[in-house]
Amino acid sequence: MDEPPKNSPLGTAGWIALVVLLGFLAAAVWYAVHAWLALSGVAMSGAGWLFLTLGAVVTVALGAGLMWLVFYSSRHRYDR
Repeated sequence: MDEPPKNSPLGTAGWIALVVLLGFLAAAVWYAVHAWLALSGVAMSGAGWLFLTLGAVVTVALGAGLMWLVFYSSRHRYDR
């Protein structure tokens, strides 16, 4: 029987956590597809599409701005 290498980055608990997280991801994808298909007959107005797009753009911009701040503070040693 082959033993796993001692310098493996994941131990038993890490692999269990990975499997559990992949299960959560699969459940979330299944639910998203199920909800999307259930709402396929619902119509959305132009204002709805506008605000949906605006919300997605603002969310991505906020995430990008926060990541920029993390890297900026790290490079300039503000976080020490």
